[in-house]
Amino acid sequence: MLVLLSLIFINTLTYSQVNFGVGDDEFNKNLNNIDIKAKADFGLFKVELNSTHKAEPKKVEYMNTSLKMSPADIFLAFEIAKIKGISIDVVIGSYKKNKDKGWGYIAKEMGIKPGSPEFHAMKGHAKNNGNKGNKANGNQGKGNSGKNGNKGGNGKKK
Repeated sequence: MLVLLSLIFINTLTYSQVNFGVGDDEFNKNLNNIDIKAKADFGLFKVELNSTHKAEPKKVEYMNTSLKMSPADIFLAFEIAKIKGISIDVVIGSYKKNKDKGWGYIAKEMGIKPGSPEFHAMKGHAKNNGNKGNKANGNQGKGNSGKNGNKGGNGKKK
């Protein structure tokens, strides 16, 4: 019976993917990976966000507990703030107002269009963070359009 319950639990975790509304299946998968890893060690997640985005641990804790943002939501909020050079509070305000519309909508509100270099940078950073520590992934750095924090990528030119 315990084995059966364990299998059901594992299947539930495997198939309970959240749709973050980014309009890209791979991006969404990587955000789910960020969520899983961060929920397993939220302290490490806060340290990494502080290191990469200068995110104050108290702010991250507030976003998680008071605003009920998942780790992937928090990651995306800090990504948008960093890429656009705006305050995290501006992104949080848009999130509060538009969270039901998804992150694709919020990113557009912040000036990040689908397919733009900024969008590809966010997607690349999510891939790197979602795969960090994943030994099964031998292609960890390949295909990253946002290497070294730049805004390069394969976005469509207008």
